[in-house]
Amino acid sequence: MLLGLIGRSTADLDVVAIIEHGRYLKATTLPTDLQEVVRATSAVMGIRPDWINPGPTSLLDLGLPEGFAERTIERVYGTLVMHLAGRNDQVFLKLYAAADQGPHSKHFEDLLALEASEEELLGGARWTLTHDPSPGFRQELIRALVALGVENAELRI
Repeated sequence: MLLGLIGRSTADLDVVAIIEHGRYLKATTLPTDLQEVVRATSAVMGIRPDWINPGPTSLLDLGLPEGFAERTIERVYGTLVMHLAGRNDQVFLKLYAAADQGPHSKHFEDLLALEASEEELLGGARWTLTHDPSPGFRQELIRALVALGVENAELRI
């Protein structure tokens, strides 16, 4: 939404990493000054106090898509500098979540709104399997790809 790629509003902002000295670090604990801003924003805007969601930081355990950092788009809001996942990486991340949560999830709807190409979806599928190679996940991934219009998905990932 911050990039204008989709129009759906969200209840939170997913945080994958904190960048320190050019390195991506897990966002398990947000910097103190950011925590203060999150609390203040929550109080002023009347939104959930957990509107910053560091849950996706676990993606760093097995790695982000190759070249992720180079494709981020920088946005500056006062003293806050954000590096937002580029469109291709959004497709990869959304496909991972859609395969995990099913065809009725918001992530699946986001993939439709992004109008992801077969090439993007197949690239995303290959990346997601590096994070969850289990047979059950693979089956759900194939179902998601087929629902998104990828022909012969099982043979192409």
